[in-house]
Amino acid sequence: MSDSLAEQLVVFSLAAEEYALPIAAVHEIIRHTEPRTVASEVAWIRGVIGLRGKIVPIFDLAARLGVARGPDGAGKIVIVETATGQVGVTVDEVEEVLTVPADQLETVPGADAGTVRAIVKLGDRLVILLNPEGLFSRPAAGDELAAA
Repeated sequence: MSDSLAEQLVVFSLAAEEYALPIAAVHEIIRHTEPRTVASEVAWIRGVIGLRGKIVPIFDLAARLGVARGPDGAGKIVIVETATGQVGVTVDEVEEVLTVPADQLETVPGADAGTVRAIVKLGDRLVILLNPEGLFSRPAAGDELAAA
């Protein structure tokens, strides 16, 4: 899957599932702050927050991935660096930072490669490794239909 021997991942929970992002894409983790609502055609954009003088869009990751949301106002916001700047994603809880050997990463046939990069096999746990560039750079499948 990867040319490197190992990869560091930030693992977090969302609904009843575990997800991860590459640590290189994670800028910081902050307490949940209710974002200020902004008009958007994209349903999973919750609004914006001010973070050290920058305006950061906040994405509802559960809505983006099509999973049930946790309670509002709880959890954390993971600030992620993308090619177009920083975005924040709401998660239920940040669990751990792991170093994972490349042989524990397995591609997922049928999964949207723009959103899901791999599955991380950790004993009996399966953690979904997200692709930050694809996840935040384009609308989710079906968004075009919803807007029509």
